[in-house]
Amino acid sequence: MEIRVLKYFLAVVREENITKAAEVLHITQPTLSRQLALLEDEVGVKLFDRGTRKIVLTDAGMLLRRRAEEIIDLSDKTVRELLTQEEQVEGVITIGAGELAAMDRIAELCGTFREKYPRVRFDFYTATADVIRERIERGNIDIGILLEPISMERFEYLRFREKERWVVLMRGDDPLAQCGAVRAEQLEGRPLILPRRLNVRGELANWFGDRFERLNVAYTGNLTTNIALLVRRGYGYAIVVEGSSPFGDRAELVSRPLSPALTASVAFAWKREQPMSTAMREFISHAKCLLGMDEA
Repeated sequence: MEIRVLKYFLAVVREENITKAAEVLHITQPTLSRQLALLEDEVGVKLFDRGTRKIVLTDAGMLLRRRAEEIIDLSDKTVRELLTQEEQVEGVITIGAGELAAMDRIAELCGTFREKYPRVRFDFYTATADVIRERIERGNIDIGILLEPISMERFEYLRFREKERWVVLMRGDDPLAQCGAVRAEQLEGRPLILPRRLNVRGELANWFGDRFERLNVAYTGNLTTNIALLVRRGYGYAIVVEGSSPFGDRAELVSRPLSPALTASVAFAWKREQPMSTAMREFISHAKCLLGMDEA
């Protein structure tokens, strides 16, 4: 598949109409239709349901859309890196991270780095550690700020000395908000919102012990921003890392630590033995100098 044809395909997806997409691309409608037909022949599946009003993607088309976006993003990123490789330190560094207290340190790191290298731009991608890890391996993300536990065998990394603390996020008027900390038995029978990541749920299972199988898990989620909406309506108690709780509604929500305390480490990671731009090499050196992390 050619990059040019994938760009044609994505233009049609955005416009939901071949004629409009052809105008945006500055090519004729018959030319675009022929390219799409050749693409369907090449992949061997139907990509579009062509209705009278707009074009709708098939399931195969939706999969190709996701992959095409990743391929084009990686292609553009590679071109940018090649263009800046032999020039002064400049370019784009993509950082993937969840909602973590560690991001405050990363914000400081990026700011001080740009004071030294103002031609470097940072692109942030927010997701769970599992998604970010996968995108690092594919080359879509340069640096991952990863909440452990997570497999690090293909990465080099620095580990933050500060740990993330697990807390219960709840409404400010909830009776549990009067407690200094929350014990496992206090959460039995209450509707809970747990992290979606299986590795993290394994850590929570160890903390709850025998009670884990009896928990009333009403929801699971991956980012606290949306989970906080459920908590605000009184639909459940969310177990999240404390660093993510400022992203909720602090006027109505409060967090209380688990007792006994449960913490998690955070890693600053990049793919092992990969070619690096000058900007990324300098950024990693900058992190080693300024953030007080342990190298692994």
